[in-house]
Amino acid sequence: MPQQYNRRKFLGSGLKGMLVAGIATASIPELLSSCATSKKTIVTTFKTGMAQQPLPYAFSALEDVIDTQTMDIHYNRHAAGYSKNLIEAASAEGVSSETSMEDLLPNISRYTTKMRNNAGGHYNHELFWKCMRPKREQNAPTGTLLAAIENTFGSFEQFKLQFANAASGRFGSGWAWLYMNNAKTLMIGSTPNQDNPLMNVSEIKGTPLLGLDVWEHAYYLKYQNKRADYIAHWWKVVNWDYVSQRYTALMS
Repeated sequence: MPQQYNRRKFLGSGLKGMLVAGIATASIPELLSSCATSKKTIVTTFKTGMAQQPLPYAFSALEDVIDTQTMDIHYNRHAAGYSKNLIEAASAEGVSSETSMEDLLPNISRYTTKMRNNAGGHYNHELFWKCMRPKREQNAPTGTLLAAIENTFGSFEQFKLQFANAASGRFGSGWAWLYMNNAKTLMIGSTPNQDNPLMNVSEIKGTPLLGLDVWEHAYYLKYQNKRADYIAHWWKVVNWDYVSQRYTALMS
């Protein structure tokens, strides 16, 4: 058999062969579905399961912004409880343990209050841990994320001010968020309790990029009632590399 093919023959026979092979192993709807979802990088890259994941650093790693005892209690008691209760709720309500939070939360209104509170609490904390890293005195985003923040909010300092206002202005327990809405616009907002922008019951809707826990158990041992001080110091431990990865995935 001839071993050489010119460009035209390759395009005519090679691609035809690949198409035939593809159609032979996949239905037309499957092929169309693959094309339609190929750009949803955030879905495949950032999946949050029901099990609590190991903390990505030591409990003492965020000193002196967040103290060791707070991190220990926060992770091993509060966050672990959300994961445990979520798994119990999922079992009782017929939800597969393999379901991701990204798939569950947009339909959370179908489920009980126990499911809503614990699914939200688990997702929020799993994101919160990843959004932090050991302290850096000069800590800021770079590249395309920084440009997007500056274009949207005027400057990085203005962004920090607006975010801090959302965090300090949340009455009682809740969260502050930098998130992207469906129009791929950066937004700042807050939610009560363990709600988040992924939920179909949330007042703000989109995909979180950065979340700050403003429940008192997140800061009370070190800052007591001074939430504003906690927020001001927290910027030193934000993991902007991780936030940037989430932003890039959503924009791809």
